[in-house]
Amino acid sequence: MKRLLNLLSRKRRTGKRSAEKEAAPAKSEAPVTSVSNDIKATPVASAIIADKKVDPKKVTPSGYHGKITKDDVLAALSNPGKQAFDGQELFSRNVRTEKMSNLRKTISRRLVEAKNTTAMLTTFNEVDMTEIMAIRTKYKDKFKEIHGVGLGFMSFFAKACAVALTEWPSVNAYIDGDQLVFHDYADISIAVSTPRGLTVPVMRNVESLSFADIEKKVVELAGKARDSKLTTEELTGGTFTITNGGVFGSLMSTPIINIPQSAILGMHKIQERPMAINGQVVIRPMMYIALSYDHRIIDGRESVSFLVRVKRIARESGAIADRKRSGESDVGALKREA
Repeated sequence: MKRLLNLLSRKRRTGKRSAEKEAAPAKSEAPVTSVSNDIKATPVASAIIADKKVDPKKVTPSGYHGKITKDDVLAALSNPGKQAFDGQELFSRNVRTEKMSNLRKTISRRLVEAKNTTAMLTTFNEVDMTEIMAIRTKYKDKFKEIHGVGLGFMSFFAKACAVALTEWPSVNAYIDGDQLVFHDYADISIAVSTPRGLTVPVMRNVESLSFADIEKKVVELAGKARDSKLTTEELTGGTFTITNGGVFGSLMSTPIINIPQSAILGMHKIQERPMAINGQVVIRPMMYIALSYDHRIIDGRESVSFLVRVKRIARESGAIADRKRSGESDVGALKREA
């Protein structure tokens, strides 16, 4: 009898637990059906985008006020790897015309003039950026703390070019009729890309500037270029130019001379490559540099020697600090403080 009562009691407890389980609401994991608030899409379209992991930028919206619809997403899924131009359908043959701006006309005229009136040639070299990157990484925070501006690569190469120009004066000269015009100073133009086109403002007397002065000037001129606030004086009178296609990912290029100047230095993307050093293959951050020059005034020996000198000075940053005449604190001063 006692055994029967225990069995009945156990069944009641088991039944109660089962009833509680059934009464408890079932947990359901709803699928992610939302997209970023920046994307306008219908609920169904949002669900498909989230489920299929579709890039909304590759979907052409056709709904009201540019809203993405279900059909738009399905069309994108049915055409993988196919993307029409903005505002166009697949296989469209639309052609548009647009009047050239005055700046674009000037750029076009000067580039063609440079190609047609100079004996332009380009020589190449490469720079091991290990030491430069190490110095920049080590001192950039303190440099910004002291000077209020970041330590970039432009100051290393601008300063290196200024020193090299004192040693190879023909690279810093130009032809005027039957005269050679030499400059005993380094006014270096820097190529700045803006939405309106390419501009080339000038940094004056770079040979007399510190690293901090150069970086501040680069920031100032680049900001004015983007805001279209450069003056005529800031755009004229350079003796040498530096352009950096590396910011856009260019590995190598042949820059065009900024006439009436006779030479231009092209910097490029820093990329790790295997290098043979002391009989060992090591991975180093390397950058190609190019010097385009007017062969009428600059001989091959001078151009190659100039580029090699720039390479060595940029790598051995201490040489720049030793030759610096300004007493302001820069990388060399930071080394001494450390």
